[in-house]
Order: sequence, then C-alpha cells, then structure tokens
Amino acid sequence: MSLPLPRWPGGATPQLLVAPTDLRIADPLEGEDIISGRFAFAGELLLTEGRPLFSCEMPSATFERIVSGFGWLRHLRTQRDSSANEFARAAVLSFLRRHRTRTGPSWTTETVATRLNAWLCHSTVILKGADAAFYRRFIDAVIRHEQLLRRRYRGMARDELKLQVAMTLAMASISLDFSDRHKSEARQRLDDELARQILPDGGHISRCPDALLRLLLGLLPLRQTYINLEQPLPKRLLASIDRAYAALNFFRHSDGELALFNGSGRVPSTALSALLRYDEIGSAGFKALPHTGFQRLEAGGTVIIADAGKPLSAHLSKTAHAGATAFELSSGRNRFIVNAGVPARTGEMTRMARSTAAHSTVTIDDHSSIRFSRSDFLGPVAFGGLRSIEVERDEDERGDDRLIMRHDGYLSRFRLYCERRLTLSPDGRVVSGIDRFRRPHDAMPLASDGHVATIRFHLHPSIWTMREDADTIFMTAPDNESWLFTAPGLSPALEDDVYFAASSGAKASRQIVITADVAEHTDIAWQFKRLD
Repeated sequence: MSLPLPRWPGGATPQLLVAPTDLRIADPLEGEDIISGRFAFAGELLLTEGRPLFSCEMPSATFERIVSGFGWLRHLRTQRDSSANEFARAAVLSFLRRHRTRTGPSWTTETVATRLNAWLCHSTVILKGADAAFYRRFIDAVIRHEQLLRRRYRGMARDELKLQVAMTLAMASISLDFSDRHKSEARQRLDDELARQILPDGGHISRCPDALLRLLLGLLPLRQTYINLEQPLPKRLLASIDRAYAALNFFRHSDGELALFNGSGRVPSTALSALLRYDEIGSAGFKALPHTGFQRLEAGGTVIIADAGKPLSAHLSKTAHAGATAFELSSGRNRFIVNAGVPARTGEMTRMARSTAAHSTVTIDDHSSIRFSRSDFLGPVAFGGLRSIEVERDEDERGDDRLIMRHDGYLSRFRLYCERRLTLSPDGRVVSGIDRFRRPHDAMPLASDGHVATIRFHLHPSIWTMREDADTIFMTAPDNESWLFTAPGLSPALEDDVYFAASSGAKASRQIVITADVAEHTDIAWQFKRLD
C-alpha cells in the first residue's frame, strides 16, 4: 500500500502526498551492512569507514551507478531504529553536495530515473525525523530530477528505458501535488509508450523475459497509487499489466524460473513468485507469443521454450542475442537444457553471451546467425545475418506437438537455410529434434560446400552427465530425474562450458555437442527421452 506523508509548512513548496510501494525484496542483513557502511554490489565492495558515502572513491563506474541509484534504500525499511533514517538522510545530503554538476555515471538517464523512483518509494525512510530545511532541499532535488527526465524523454530512443522513464514521471506526477495538467500529460506519455512497447501478446519489444519482470515491478505500484489517490488511470495501464503477466507466465520453466533469452539473467523463483501473487486474473499460459517471437511446448511436466523470432528494430538489436531456433528444456523441478544467460559485468563476456554458440542451437562454421557491430559510433547493433524466420506449429495423428522453425541467418554468408523441428510426445517423455540445412532453389547442391554444423545443447550446472555409449549420453538431476540423449551415428561429445546466469556469477558447466559436415548430414536427428 502507499503510505501517507506529513505535510510541512513553508510557502509554495510542493507537498509529497504518498510514498509508493516498492515490491522488490528487502533484506534485513543487507540493511545492517549498509548502516555499518558496507556496500557490496556487482562483485565489488566499498567500506565507507564513517566517511560520507559519496565522498568515497567508487570501485567502478558500474558500482557508482548502482550506489547513486539509491535502490538499496529498500533494505533500510527493515531496520527498526532511527539510525536507518539518519543514514538515509546523510546519504542524500552527501549525494547532493558531491553532485552539483550533472555529469558522470551518476547522471545517466537510467540512474536518474532509478534514483527518483527510489527517493519517492522510500521517502518515509528518508524523511522520518527530518527538519523542514531538509524537507525543502529534498523536495527541490526530487523536482529537479523530474524536470531533467522530462527534458531528456523527448529525445530518447524507443526501448525499455524510455518506458521506465515514462513510468517514473507518471509516479512523480501523482506522488507530489502537481497540477491536473501535469498529471494528464504524464498519463498520456505513459499510455503512448505502453501502446508502442507492450505487444498484443504481452511481450516487450526487447524480447527479453526479464524486461517484463522489471516493468511489472514498476507498473503494479503505479496502478495501486493511482487507485489509492482516486486519480484517473492511464487508459492502457490495466490491460498492459494483464497481458504482461500472461507473457511472464509463458517464460516460466517447470522449476518456476525464467527462460534465458535476449539478455535475461538469473531471477530467483522466490522473487518471481512474490510478483505473481499480484496477478489478479490468474493469467493462463499461452502456447505461443507470435508478436514477440517465441513458442512453448508443454506436456507431462516437460516444458520447451523456443526462440522463433528476431530483433524488432535496429535500435533494439543492440541488446538482442543471436539465438534463433534456440530452446530450453525443463522437466519436473529441474532445468536440463538452457542458454548461457548474461554475465553480471559488461565486456567481452557479454559479446560471448550474445553469440549463437552461447545458445542451444546450431552454428555454421562457428559463425553467429546475427552479426553485431563493434563500432564505437554505431554501438553493438546487428548489421548482418538473420532477416526472417518462419514458424509452423501443428499436432500429428498421434497427438505429438510439433514445431518447425526456419531462418535465413546463414543465407548471405553461406547460401544456407537452417530448419529446426521439435516434437514433444503427448506424455512429455520424448523430445525429438531434426536440424536441416537447405540451399536456395537456384544455388549449388550442398555436396560442394564443406561447411561444418555445430549443434550445442548447454546443460544446466546442476545436471550430472555420463556417456552410455558412442551415441548416447545419460543426464541426471539432483532429485534423480534422468534423461537419455541420443544422436544415432553422430557421436555427440561432452565438452566444458560456462553458465553465466548462476547466482554466484559465471559457473562451470557442460554441453553436449554434435559436429557434422552439412554436405554429408543435411538432416541431423537427435532425441531426449525421460527415464521412468
């Protein structure tokens, strides 16, 4: 619920009306560490040793962005004495003194929006016990942040950040006693961006499952704050929330965690479950997200989620991954086949995580199906490879659920089309796959090629493997659920791998790898079978 805030005397200073709810999990142990001056983020540590927080040298730009975003204020909610309020005020004052100019990592648009949202949501923590002078200074800083975001918003590219800024501006417009015109403009701004970014199937234009989680964490408190204050809701707000919930459920595996596509990292199932408690209509799971470009096969406790789409714009391709036709497989309480996810830090490993080889799909001559620029001017935008992907879905006479995906990611480079067929049996015990390679009708036959196809199946780190024979690999989960992987005549290999999405950071894992000459093996068949 939104908490009322005291009104303060003093002329025309705008008043804070509410402190919106923050749905993110608060940790009392982290709260104790923060009050003691110990900040640990992104694998780095800062000890303030009694110094004002922002007078300390930050370990890195990433660390500075996190600390100056003030999202850590939520952990101070768990502390029951006035030391938490005093620490929060001291941190705000330290920030305002240090950052009189709007330059550096603390003033990126994302950080400004995060900080404004945190200051609004946790204003009760900051203001409890404060005097009128601090209140006026704090409100002045809040208003200046809101004005800065409104100015920057007009020139922003259409992506998740622009929607997050629209959400933050809408929250600010009703959290303070702004004019009705100001509130109306904020509602319209949010409506326009929801219409452009939440697709008809509920997916986000980034095609990243994590984006839905982040957006719902902002949209739900926004909805409740509008209702509590009896303000008119943005017209598209409720429908967008309902659709986003349905899409989020689509990406959930049988173990409750989200699939790893297009920049998704690890989201603890507990955090996801906590968010899903607010799903008021009990969103039913979809079999496909046709606008977002994903397919889901499910039977007998087995779940397959497959990437059957492409980046929706050149700008959005900057965060896209080259995972066309990649899939993840879970069964019971276990994930067996995954994608690598994303590392906690940006850099060379991020480029590796975006490559086709980091996904459970096919590469040709170890090239990715999308080529990404390394230009500092252009950024990591897609400039070649995948242009189209076709999808067919049907059910055969035995009740098998069959998915066919074809893409042209290797057409311009190798004159090859790639096709993947996935079939799930009605009882969920058998997953059959065929990877096919075809020339365009007017091209030379495959026999002249000599190109090598590499098919990777990345295993979750919890899965233990053992070779049964030349063509068969045994896989078992911690609860002893077991599957057999077979690829007749292809001698699949077990190789070392890395899993970026582990809670502790990059973690060693294993992968099943099939390597074959496409001229000799135009159709590569393989199968997963669950053992009773």
